[in-house]
Amino acid sequence: MQPDIRWRREGDRTLPVLLWRWPAPMRSIASSPHGGGLGVRRWVVNAQVPAAYSRRDPDRHLSKLGVSLGLPGRGVGMLTAADVRANVEGLCEGVEVVATVGLSQPILAADREAQRSSHLAGTINVVATVPERLADAALVNAVATATEAKVQALMEAGYHATGTATDAVCVLCPEEGRTAAFGGPRSVWGSRLALAVHSAVLAGALASDGPGPGVAR
Repeated sequence: MQPDIRWRREGDRTLPVLLWRWPAPMRSIASSPHGGGLGVRRWVVNAQVPAAYSRRDPDRHLSKLGVSLGLPGRGVGMLTAADVRANVEGLCEGVEVVATVGLSQPILAADREAQRSSHLAGTINVVATVPERLADAALVNAVATATEAKVQALMEAGYHATGTATDAVCVLCPEEGRTAAFGGPRSVWGSRLALAVHSAVLAGALASDGPGPGVAR
């Protein structure tokens, strides 16, 4: 599921976009600004933006980007300030993961002293495909499993962090066929997803420039 790389203009800059397309619609669960939630999707984009990106309408922005790329139907759109060309892949027995790992602003999710921030600097975006149809509850569980694997990878890379404030995940599976009921880390597909996400995020974290102020590595 290696994505294509497209290019677009963003102000006075030319920036890359990762693009996935499938011949048949895919069931998707995503936490992305565009095409998030549960639904049927035909494409995914992971668009690089400047670190100072401050638009308040990322959904509309990504919708227009999909149109400009000639993408049909509904899709999933993600944003990141990380270099999307430095994406990393994780594979495990049919599960395929591609992650872009930006860690310029790592955080702890339950940090009472942290201030809210709207910055998009960094961002860990994970796109995963599972070859068997997952039930709705299994898709929800798969997001939790992927997130747990991401955090484990960050810890092993030496980051005292759970991610960044703008991380996104998208898990896709076929719309047809027999349905797997579970997506937890000890289920068949959940365990494979965890290993694939862990592999990709660990590789990306180890290649990162390092943590931001106040977060130990």
